Amino acid sequence: MYAQPGQNYLELNVLLELKVIADVGLVGFPNVGKSTFLSRVSNAKPKIANYHFTTLNPNLGVVDLKNGAGGFVIADIPGLIEGASEGVGLGHEFLRHIERTKVLIHVVDPAGTEGRDPVEDIRAINKELFAYNDTLSKKPQVIAANKIDAIYGDENEIIASLKEEFEEKEGIKVFPIS
Repeated sequence: MYAQPGQNYLELNVLLELKVIADVGLVGFPNVGKSTFLSRVSNAKPKIANYHFTTLNPNLGVVDLKNGAGGFVIADIPGLIEGASEGVGLGHEFLRHIERTKVLIHVVDPAGTEGRDPVEDIRAINKELFAYNDTLSKKPQVIAANKIDAIYGDENEIIASLKEEFEEKEGIKVFPIS
């Protein structure tokens, strides 16, 4: 619109951003199996490789429920790292997508194939979620203890410690998967 002589007008530059809209968000450190999980439970075909940050953008998949009962959308959020809430790596780029999910699934590696402690991984991710936006830490959560087939020794001991720490103390269900 052009201003006529004697008229004033307002010029605005507006940046519109569409955030990923999903019912469920998969969160966790890099290389814990989020993309593989997504590819197995949905129609998504994400890139899967055994190196960090294979997923650089969120991947969406539709999970169809049996007997035509509908379905839901699940988002594979790229791996988070400590300091993400402060912008380390692409932290803000990843965390902003989680804001528009209803439920979080923490995917964690109890086998420690990356040399990390699964309990500390969950604590670190929750700390980043809270630091970015405290409402994220209040979303319903479950834990998918992935890669249990790679646990050497007593699987029950590791899963039991996750369940004791999160199910018993915080009411967050733990599901061992492979």
